[in-house]
Amino acid sequence: VIPYADSPFDHENVGEEVYFHILNHAKKYVHIMTPYLILDNEMLTTLIRAAKSGIEVIIIMPHIPDKWYAFAVAKTYYKELIEGGVQIYEYTPGFVHAKVFVSDDDTATVGTINLDYRSLYHHFENGCFMTDCDAVLDIRNDLEATMKECREVTEKYRVGRSAYLRLGQLFMRLFAGLL
Repeated sequence: VIPYADSPFDHENVGEEVYFHILNHAKKYVHIMTPYLILDNEMLTTLIRAAKSGIEVIIIMPHIPDKWYAFAVAKTYYKELIEGGVQIYEYTPGFVHAKVFVSDDDTATVGTINLDYRSLYHHFENGCFMTDCDAVLDIRNDLEATMKECREVTEKYRVGRSAYLRLGQLFMRLFAGLL
């Protein structure tokens, strides 16, 4: 277990690099739980590349958001991610606030780092990177139990949005770095 911290003043994106490390070294799966999904191009590309290479990439999001505008922007990424092979699930009982990555039953991280621009680049954040310890399996089991209360975001669900809603979401995506 290696604790780590990220600071906006040191010009090292430690949290983001931990996420990239897990995605780039996975062999079977990467399961992610995050309350916010506002991606830059590099993270979006890495998630899709992992899925296209045969790795099961699952993202668990809340079904009931705490910030409607952040949730609206997150949904603008669903189409690209789903078409790229990433599976997206929404936790139907409500809001999830966990920031968790687990991979291949041997690697995980838990911390305060969301998958959004502010968290990855502008906030003081921290986490614990774990490898080859019992906690990794506990995290995997927790995500599996959580998935039983989720609904998959399918193609049918994704295209059910009105043109006005899609236009509004895309407009908000222009300001994603500020959210």
